Amino acid sequence: MTLAARDLEALSLWRRDLHAMPEVSGEEHGTAAEVVRFLAQTSPDEIVTGLGGTGVVAVFNGEKPGPTVMFRAELDGLPIAELSHDLPYRSRIDGKGHMCGHDGHMATLAGLALALAERRPATGRVVLLFQPAEETGAGAAAVLADEAFKRLAPDYTFSLHNMPGIPLGLSWIKPGAANCASCGLKIRLTGKTAHASMPETGISPAKAIASLIPALTDLRRGTIEGGDLVLSTVTHVALGEPAFGIAPGEAELWVTLRTVNDDQMAALQERAEALGRGAAAEGGLAVTFSYHEAFRHCMNDAQAVDIIRRALDGEGLPHVEGETLRASEDFGRFADVSTSAMFFLGAGENHPALHNPTYDFPDQLIPIGARIFKRIAHDLLG
Repeated sequence: MTLAARDLEALSLWRRDLHAMPEVSGEEHGTAAEVVRFLAQTSPDEIVTGLGGTGVVAVFNGEKPGPTVMFRAELDGLPIAELSHDLPYRSRIDGKGHMCGHDGHMATLAGLALALAERRPATGRVVLLFQPAEETGAGAAAVLADEAFKRLAPDYTFSLHNMPGIPLGLSWIKPGAANCASCGLKIRLTGKTAHASMPETGISPAKAIASLIPALTDLRRGTIEGGDLVLSTVTHVALGEPAFGIAPGEAELWVTLRTVNDDQMAALQERAEALGRGAAAEGGLAVTFSYHEAFRHCMNDAQAVDIIRRALDGEGLPHVEGETLRASEDFGRFADVSTSAMFFLGAGENHPALHNPTYDFPDQLIPIGARIFKRIAHDLLG
């Protein structure tokens, strides 16, 4: 598949429009409406909106029965202020930006829609999913729980993610662990405030917090290469009131827990909570725990990986086995309902990192990703 020059220009301009209007997880109403507007010109057989909140689906039917092949992109941006002030299409929304490339992923899927508008699959159907709330780990679960998704019932699901640090256009693809599992744990400690001149009359969580930071950090063990990495990263601490006259009585600590496999997560959570209870007991404090932004591990099915590799070879595109990424990705949930795999497409060895305030998706990847997706659809459906 080769997109016409006018299509490539239109996709690039559209991607830049999306870049300028980022919306964070669960708030992607304008982005979803823009996706629907663009997809309408490709005349899909069906467009579904409101999936899992703000998700959008386009369905392209083949002439004969066959499997359903789904391709997925993400709608959401990040609560990160963009610092590329000289970029003509920089974010117009204060404190928000497409710093992970989801604008480019959407444009890539739109490129596949343009190709399908010219030639439907011979059999089965192609489903294009524009998923909400990937960055919080809530979107895929919400899509899967939506009654409207059940009739889509994909047999195969594929996705890509751009990856800075990899040569431009080189793909990483491997069976097994692609992304780690992770979750956010909030530990809240409650004691008793006091006047700063008489701290002994209160119960301060300061000592407990001071001990928990290194203790939680020291939970780290194993390696990503060995498949047994356990990582605990303190990300935020709040202690008392911003005042000099008050000895603190409350504190909150946020820590991200990360494991290669879902099976390892429960044990890590137990160890982290045990540290929290121990520090609270020693300081005479009450303690509560809550979990947020839970990401399942992302495991690539060997059959789906072979399908991607054949597509890459068929298009003459370079690829290597690559590595398991520490970062999390909620695409892994689609493995519960389909044969699935994700691959990583190089954004350039010296490109700004994902979630960096100067990051911008390379438009050169749009036709490459669309070619790969189209080849996968052709290989499976004709």
